[in-house]
Amino acid sequence: MKIAIIGGGPGGYVAAIKAAQMGAEVVLIEKEYIGGTCLNTGCIPTKVLLHSTEIYHQLRNEAEDLGLEINDLKVNWRNLLTRKELVATQLVEGVKNILRTMNVEVVRGYAKFTSTKTIEVSLTAGGKRSISFDKAIVATGSKSIIIPVPGHDLEGVITSREAMSLEEIPESICIVGGGVIGVEFANIYSNLGTQITIIEMLPELVANMDQEIVNSLEEALLTKGVKVYKSAKVLRIDRSGKELQVTAQLGDDPFQVIAEKVIMATGRKPSGDGLGLEEIGVKVDRGAIQVDRLFKTDVDNIYAIGDCTGGVQLAHVASASGLMVAELIMGERMAMDFRTIPYCVYTNPELASVGLTERDAVMKGYKIKVGKFPMYGNGKSVITGNVRGMVKIIADENTGEVLGVHIAGNSATELIASGAVAMRLEATVQELITTIYAHPTVGEAIHEAAESVFGRAIHIP
Repeated sequence: MKIAIIGGGPGGYVAAIKAAQMGAEVVLIEKEYIGGTCLNTGCIPTKVLLHSTEIYHQLRNEAEDLGLEINDLKVNWRNLLTRKELVATQLVEGVKNILRTMNVEVVRGYAKFTSTKTIEVSLTAGGKRSISFDKAIVATGSKSIIIPVPGHDLEGVITSREAMSLEEIPESICIVGGGVIGVEFANIYSNLGTQITIIEMLPELVANMDQEIVNSLEEALLTKGVKVYKSAKVLRIDRSGKELQVTAQLGDDPFQVIAEKVIMATGRKPSGDGLGLEEIGVKVDRGAIQVDRLFKTDVDNIYAIGDCTGGVQLAHVASASGLMVAELIMGERMAMDFRTIPYCVYTNPELASVGLTERDAVMKGYKIKVGKFPMYGNGKSVITGNVRGMVKIIADENTGEVLGVHIAGNSATELIASGAVAMRLEATVQELITTIYAHPTVGEAIHEAAESVFGRAIHIP
C-alpha cells in the first residue's frame, strides 16, 4: 500500500508513523516545517513562554508569601526566546528521527494533485517530482485570519506567529480577539508587565467553553490590569506617532486604544485550497475540504484530516483523526469517540473542558444536575497558592451519567483527561465518587465536585 500524505503537522506526521508501523510505504510531503504550526510556531512555543512568564509573575508578586527572598529578579528575553526555540527544535528533531526510523520518506515542497492517483511536488530545492499513490491523506492545517479593517497591514500589526519572536517586550499591546490565542498572549505579556487590552467581538471571552469557568480567567486578567472590551467591533487601525491607534465601537460608542503592537488573534481558517483537489472531484468550500464521518472525500481513495477540513481546530483532534484514517486505510477500524475532545487554555488559571457545557446540555433537552467545588477548598491548591477556579460536573439527572467536566485552576489541562476517560466509559457520578483520589492533589476537587452533584461535598459548607 502506497500512501501519500500532504502536511507534516500533528495530523500528517502521526498518520505517517501509524501507517508505516502497519506496513505501508509512506511519502510525507511538507512545504515548510515538520511538526507543523503546533510544534514550530503554535502550541509548543507558546506554552514555553507561558510557563516561564508564569513563574516570573508568581515570584515577582508572591515570593514573600512563599517564604522566599529574591533580589533583582528580571526576565532575560533573549534567553527565553532561545529556550523556546530549543524546546521546539528538540521535539521536531524527535519526530524527524521517528520518521527516519519508520522509513517514511519526507519530500520538501508544494504539493498539487494532478489526478486521483498522482501528486506533483514543486520541490523546495528546485524542480518538480511526480508521486503516485494508492491512498492520499491531506493534512494541510490552517492559517491565521486577518480581518480586513483599514490599517490591518500597518507595521506593528502582527499575528500570533510574530508575537512569539518580538525583539523586545512591548510596553503595550492591543489584542483583537478574546479566544484561546488572544487570552494566552494576554497572559504571557501581562505576566511581563505589558499593558494589555483585549477587544472581543462576542459577548464572552473563550466563547466555546463553560462561562462559569471562563469567569475565573477573566477575573485573573482584570486583576493583572488587563482591560477587556466585549461585544466590541474594531473599525480601523491608524498610526499614531510611534504607536498604533485602534478605533473600536462598543454599542453606539466609539473608543480608541493606543498600543505599541496590535496582535490579530481573530482565529484561523482551513488551508485546503490551492491543492488541485477541486479539479479531481473533491469538494472544497472556502478552503475547507469536505469529508464524511470517516474523513473520506468525494474521491474514494483521498482523505482529509485536521484543521483543513474546517472542523475542530485542535492538534490532538488532528492526531486522533490521523490515527483513525491510517488504521482504516490499512484495513482496521479504530473507534474514536469524538464526544470526548478536551478543550484547553494554558493561562492562569488554566481552563479545561470536555463534553457538554451546562447551557448545551439544557439546549439538548437533558434534565441535569450540576456539581461544583471551588479550588480554595482544595488542599493542594492552597499549598501552591493557586486558589482561583473550580471543578464543575454536569450529569444526567435520570441516569447519573457524566455529560461534561469543566475545570478552572492549577493543572486543569492535566486533570481533564480523567473527565474524558469517564465520559468515554460512560461513567456515572457515583462511580467518580467511589473512586479514591490521592491526597493532597488537585484531582481531589473532581471527587468533591462529584459529591456536590448530590449536595454532599465534604470540604465546603
